[in-house]
Amino acid sequence: MSLFRASVSGVRAQITANTLIPTLVEQHFFEYGYHASKAEVRSWERSVAVLVGDLEDAGLEQAELLLEYRLPLTSKRADVVVCGVHPKTGEPSYVVVELKQWSSATLLDGTEDVVLYDGDRERLHPVEQVRRYCSHIADFIASLAGSSDQLAGVAYLHNASDDGVRTLWGYPESQTGRMFTGQRRGELVDFLKSRIADKPGSDAADQLLSSAVRPSKQLMALAADEVQRREQFVLLDEQKVAYSLVMRAVQQAARQNTKQVIAVVGGPGSGKSVIALSLLGELARQGRSAVHATGSSAFTKTLRKVAGARAPRVQKLFTYYNNFINSEPNDLDVLICDEAHRIRETSTNRFTRAIHRTDRPQVEELIDAARVPVFLLDEDQIVKPTERGSVEEIRRAAERMGCTFKVVSLDGQFRCGGSQAYDYWVQRLLELKPGGPITWEGDEAFEVSVDDGPSIIETRLQRMLEDGYSARIAAGYCWSWSTPENGEPLAEDISIGGWRRPWNNPKSTKHGEAPGREFWATDPAGFGQIGCVYTAQGFEYDYGAVIFGPDLVWRTDHWVARPEYSHDKQVKKADRTAFDRAIRNTYKVLLTRGMRGMRMYSTDAETQEFLRSLVEAN
Repeated sequence: MSLFRASVSGVRAQITANTLIPTLVEQHFFEYGYHASKAEVRSWERSVAVLVGDLEDAGLEQAELLLEYRLPLTSKRADVVVCGVHPKTGEPSYVVVELKQWSSATLLDGTEDVVLYDGDRERLHPVEQVRRYCSHIADFIASLAGSSDQLAGVAYLHNASDDGVRTLWGYPESQTGRMFTGQRRGELVDFLKSRIADKPGSDAADQLLSSAVRPSKQLMALAADEVQRREQFVLLDEQKVAYSLVMRAVQQAARQNTKQVIAVVGGPGSGKSVIALSLLGELARQGRSAVHATGSSAFTKTLRKVAGARAPRVQKLFTYYNNFINSEPNDLDVLICDEAHRIRETSTNRFTRAIHRTDRPQVEELIDAARVPVFLLDEDQIVKPTERGSVEEIRRAAERMGCTFKVVSLDGQFRCGGSQAYDYWVQRLLELKPGGPITWEGDEAFEVSVDDGPSIIETRLQRMLEDGYSARIAAGYCWSWSTPENGEPLAEDISIGGWRRPWNNPKSTKHGEAPGREFWATDPAGFGQIGCVYTAQGFEYDYGAVIFGPDLVWRTDHWVARPEYSHDKQVKKADRTAFDRAIRNTYKVLLTRGMRGMRMYSTDAETQEFLRSLVEAN
């Protein structure tokens, strides 16, 4: 949970011996598998010693320091946590410190909590940053039980004068968020003495680091109120049946002290995510500890935005599969794994600390984390060879771990205008169901068309936008993807005849008017960039369009998957069979994002003619 731990006097000894920075650098590589940036190393060199000096002046040499403390279930790290005993209550007491080397900073015009430093670099107001860190720790460290009483937060701008950050002083301060400059060093020393006594802090550090990680009752109560008040989470028919079956399993596991694994299986638009959010809300209302996880950055960040719109703290309940790599068994009552077809073979990646690098299947880690793990998935949306989210994979893992296993199937269709006919037609089209492609017979609830070119598609979708509908164009991953350059528009990588458009923004932050990649499908500014399967999967829009690239073409009477035309490095290196399945699933995902209609075009002449023959025959 931290890169380095020692008492204040112990850290001073490391500084004196010139071993602290090499130790931090080595430990960073050991923990995360890559080298710390030069800026991070520079921060350790210039800031840690300053704070240690202040703690010594406060007479707190026995306090315990956690350097680079990682917040539970996130990749975020607090610079320092000072652990000790409160001078009045005798209880464990913690001061979370964010160290800033800024000599000056100004509030960004038109905002309340965004600051500019070092010319034009934007950051969250440091008081708000440390306040949120304290809130997160209180919400997930079980020994704190959701209370911030034992926590204090400090943003320490030790190189700045009051005048250098004068526009930042208006931000409201509290016990968990206050700011000190180098000019106010004496005030910082007094504050530290008010929170930490001159006693050993090792026990307090032990308690923080060994505590179970689970959402607090206060956070779950807030989630219940937030989620259950949103009308779009109302359950219908099979959704309600699946929801009830899962809740019954949760109650049974609690009563009998057993462990059950549940898989909820359904196609696109069958309501899996609505079930997931409804479960989160009801479990929160009942006071059970539950967390929602996915393997998709775009999906998780959008859910955070939607489900936590009025209560940002709720956003902490949405996390990622690989954050459970070292979780304690059954820390949670329920772990809701949405989009579970995206479960990977293992959680290990370049950011995984060396001590946690194992070959253990990710699905086992997820099962281990909760009394009732719930997996919501669509096997026809597995689009990478490294994805292992199938019913059979989950079943085998449950059996290996001695857990009971149950599957719930969803038959309803809530996307594609509720058109089961269209969903069935797509599966037959891509030969994901036996029998081969069939003619589209039409459905008044859903419009299907094949257009002569992407410019025609774009013009027709533009009209839909003008009428108040949402619309997006997505494509197979058949064109290279340029890195955006500052001050320049996104490169128009996709070129079809004289029509050129950029891929969606690959960055998480805006680039010009283009939204960050996670919000391409939901931000109105996403139209005009072309999405891929990784930004479209899990989302829906009123009208969609799909450009078939040369990676999947129709030849006489069958599909031919061609990895040599793919620019998806992870998928194209798979064997032919795995690539063939992944590419068909990719187009299945793209073709089932629309709520009211879908338009199609293929860059390959024979494939285009084949699609037209199926759609226009009626």
